[in-house]
Amino acid sequence: MSRKGRTPKREISPDKKYGNVLVQRFINKIMLNGKKNVAEQSVYAGLETAGKKLNKTPMEVFQIVLDNVSPMVQLRSRRVGGANYQIPMEVSAERRIILAMQWLVKSARARKGMPLRDRLAAEFMDAFNNTGGAVKKKEETHKMAEANRAFAHFARF
Repeated sequence: MSRKGRTPKREISPDKKYGNVLVQRFINKIMLNGKKNVAEQSVYAGLETAGKKLNKTPMEVFQIVLDNVSPMVQLRSRRVGGANYQIPMEVSAERRIILAMQWLVKSARARKGMPLRDRLAAEFMDAFNNTGGAVKKKEETHKMAEANRAFAHFARF
């Protein structure tokens, strides 16, 4: 392996049930200790439950949830003249999905007292209705970006 350059993007194959690459990526995010089967079962069960309760197909639910949780701007720290500024920057499409999935996983894991499949289903339903931990995180990020808009000119360096 050379030290130079960026590592190439890995090709992720679509998931078994829906044939969707994004669902497979979400399963990979949920997975702990290499237990992909457990992660798959939890994600599929969560999507099915959310789909039934919302009267939509699981894939529609997943797509809408990702759209609702995806941020438009993110904050990047930048050191300018001895001070650190949080600079709001536009988020690339790829990064948007990554952040949305991370926030969904984190807020689903933060819910306690029920199996992961139920926590995921609850988080999917909340995100579908623009409520819940992941959407709250997105709104928080947007609020912070708005508050730090005065520093946006530092991004042009």
